[in-house]
Amino acid sequence: MKIKSHDINTTKIAEIISDEIIIKSAQDGLDLLGDIYYQGFDKLIIYEHNITPEFFDLKTKMAGDILQKFSNYRVGLAIVGDFEKYQSKSIRDFIFESNKTKHINFVELLEDALNNFSK
Repeated sequence: MKIKSHDINTTKIAEIISDEIIIKSAQDGLDLLGDIYYQGFDKLIIYEHNITPEFFDLKTKMAGDILQKFSNYRVGLAIVGDFEKYQSKSIRDFIFESNKTKHINFVELLEDALNNFSK
C-alpha cells in the first residue's frame, strides 16, 4: 500500500494506491482512518477495488460502521469506482444519501473526488 498526498489549498488528502483489498472488515477501516489521521491528512480517497465486496452489502453493516467513524472524526472520504453495477435499491439509496452530505462521496473518477474536496 502506498499513500499519495494531494494538497488543495490547506487541505491534505491521502490517496490509497494498492492492488490489494485494504479494507476487509470494519476494524480495517478504523485502522486506516487512524493511520491517515495521525499522519495529518484531512481527507481520504480509496478505490472500490481496495474494499471487500461485503462493504457494499448493507446487511453486513460494515459500510455504516466505517462511514460513521469517518463522520465522527470529521475525516472526509471519497470512494472511487463504478457503482452502476450495484442494482440493490438499498445500496443505491445509501450512495445517493451519502453523496448529499458532501462528507462521504462515491465518485467515478479521482478528479471528481479531488474536485469535491476542493469545495
